[in-house]
Amino acid sequence: MITAREDRRRTFETVPAGAEAATWWGRAWVRALEERAPDAARLARGRAYAAEGHVDAVTVTPGRIVAYVRGSKARPYRTELALAAFTDAEWAEVLEDVAADPAALAALLEREVPQSLAGRILPGAGELTARCSCPDPARPPCKHAAALCYRAARLLDTDPFVLLLLRGRGERELLDDLARRNAAHAARERPDAVPDFPGVPARAAAARTFLPPLPAPLAAPAVAGQPPVYPADPAAPDPLALEQLAGDAAARALALLTTGEDPIGGLGLWQDAVRLASAHPTAGLTGAARALYRDLARATGRTTTDLARAAAAWRQGGLPALTVLDEPWDPPAGPFDRARPSLLAAGLGSFRPERNRLTDRTRQLRLGREGLWYAYECRPGTDDWWPTGRPSPDPVSALRG
Repeated sequence: MITAREDRRRTFETVPAGAEAATWWGRAWVRALEERAPDAARLARGRAYAAEGHVDAVTVTPGRIVAYVRGSKARPYRTELALAAFTDAEWAEVLEDVAADPAALAALLEREVPQSLAGRILPGAGELTARCSCPDPARPPCKHAAALCYRAARLLDTDPFVLLLLRGRGERELLDDLARRNAAHAARERPDAVPDFPGVPARAAAARTFLPPLPAPLAAPAVAGQPPVYPADPAAPDPLALEQLAGDAAARALALLTTGEDPIGGLGLWQDAVRLASAHPTAGLTGAARALYRDLARATGRTTTDLARAAAAWRQGGLPALTVLDEPWDPPAGPFDRARPSLLAAGLGSFRPERNRLTDRTRQLRLGREGLWYAYECRPGTDDWWPTGRPSPDPVSALRG
């Protein structure tokens, strides 16, 4: 059974192809943003972004559509379109009109926007607002918001219940409410009809002295699912950080439910901070990500550079790679005896051994205790080594990435 909360949140991993709306209500949606857009060039760029697939999964909740839109930088921007949801009184008026109009009800069940409701549920000029985490200082919408608008129009083409969800109600609760109102209209039209409701005699109901057995527990979900969409509020934590923490907690809860073990229960403060930071690339960080790095570094007594380097190691190979970064050790001679001739035969140069490391100017290999080689690199003339590539049991493969 779908709960009201689940009914009021929908995530679309894929969106119908194309950037141009195909229905009259989809085009009306686009006009609501275009009529207030001051820069036609930005709209054209947003249309191109939409057509080229720069918009990732789209999440719709009452009052907002949220997606991450990829621009020219490595990290996508969090982009949001907002539309005021109806009050309960407004919804009661809209649903009563639909239930009383067979043509409107039929159109809605055919997944079309009824013409009689167009002026009430579609956004007017200026009613659809945009927000984006990109640094564009000009008046919105930016090209990322325009791209999300065009992709959302394609969703509305195929499913107008997306628009109704934006206005505050999910599809299941709308259809249930319309069914009740339609039945009430039918009953008023046939006042002599007596409803035939199933039931049991009161004596039989009161005579029950036992409780039925509890139902079997529900199966564990396959995935943790998407976290809620958090509002951007100056007095609240950053929505991106909240989404990351909620998603992380959900993944850990699912692991506990299915295996009985916390996958990160044995991590220390520094290791867990590195794990959280590793979800963000070290280049092109947004303001929110920079704040996260700053706060994690302060909490662990490290610098943001230390944290960025450690996060790169974690992305390279998890906890074993972080251990290789932090802890040099003395391995047996065998791996080095085999590795150095292999590197020389592959034309990769002569490497100098030191503890568990093989170094050649700007390239370095580090051997982990589990037998994997980890590649590092630095700029000429410096000793600033950074992890690169993926680990491998073969030193040549590890160095070549």
